[in-house]
Amino acid sequence: MTNRAFSVYVHVPFCRVRCGYCDFNTYTGQQLRGFSQSEYAEVACAEISLARATLAGTGDEPRRVDTVFFGGGTPTQLPVDDLITMLRRIDDEWGLAPGCEITTEANPDTVDAPALDRLAHAGFTRVSFGMQSAVPHVLATLDRTHTPQRVPQVVEWAKAAGLQTSLDLIYGTPGESMADWRSSVEAALACEPDHLSAYALIVEQGTKLARQIRHGEVAEPDDDLTADKYEWLDQRMRAADFDWYELSNWARVADDGLERRCRHNLHYWQGDDWWGVGPGAHSHVGDQRWHNLKHPAPYAEQVRAGRLPEAARETLDATSVYEERVMLASRLRTGLPVQDIAPERRGLLEQMIDDGLIDDASVRSGALVLTLRGRLLADRVVADLLV
Repeated sequence: MTNRAFSVYVHVPFCRVRCGYCDFNTYTGQQLRGFSQSEYAEVACAEISLARATLAGTGDEPRRVDTVFFGGGTPTQLPVDDLITMLRRIDDEWGLAPGCEITTEANPDTVDAPALDRLAHAGFTRVSFGMQSAVPHVLATLDRTHTPQRVPQVVEWAKAAGLQTSLDLIYGTPGESMADWRSSVEAALACEPDHLSAYALIVEQGTKLARQIRHGEVAEPDDDLTADKYEWLDQRMRAADFDWYELSNWARVADDGLERRCRHNLHYWQGDDWWGVGPGAHSHVGDQRWHNLKHPAPYAEQVRAGRLPEAARETLDATSVYEERVMLASRLRTGLPVQDIAPERRGLLEQMIDDGLIDDASVRSGALVLTLRGRLLADRVVADLLV
């Protein structure tokens, strides 16, 4: 394991309002039942200490933390002091590697200039804002609480604090036209962020949005229009000097030598190790993968009793490792090494080239890299490689 990067993910499962499309493990105040947000940093710090002791007990060689990511939920729903306290505990237990990338997600209406300054001063290096759209009626459909005008303001504050900035967009929302989507992308680019993520809306069962579609209150997303939006986005991002490095992620191209890709997410896609802290958080170390109890109350009960709050665990066998390698590496601009593809499936590559799904020159150089058409049909490529 010592040749793998090691990261820490901290899940902060609190939101002011639950968005209608979201099926993440998040809770508003009235859903906490026996747990208070004010307790969270203390319990998370206790899990961090348990995690370090557990790894030490397995003989894992001490590894400094290469990246830290606070996600949610809304991490900035907590006081800034709580985020700083958890980061310091990670540093105390493992140590932060030189140049450690430290990111927090944030809703635009949960931070101000002083908060961003304090995060930067404490060592945070990136902030990822959940913009989602710049069009009021799209934000309303998604149940987002910020106004479009808030986004450029918080990005400017983050830059002034010395933080790298990333914006998250969602496309394919019911009622979103192509003109709406273009307006959102242009508004995002006008903020001059370092990084942009764009995700096609997935209607998850059990969400408010799924119920609205089932009852005919809003229309289902149009798959063809959604694909058109992705194609236009990729063209526009290239024109703005952004390069894709994963299906849904673009980083600004510049000559200053700064890494603008999200290193933390790259560690996931490259199969490195990470410990997930918090309710419902997932972890992966060596051949072990597990996730924590979902609700904050039983999660906290286990941690306070000195026990890891695991809900389930699995040992990855060779088949699982291979399948994940194919699924994740094929999403990257660097591609899936041809030598990593099962020999009996390599014969499909020529047909994939003919179908315009993978890049011919890249295959000749030893890697399966998706074309734009292939990115739209990535699930098909993966399925063919795994059958």
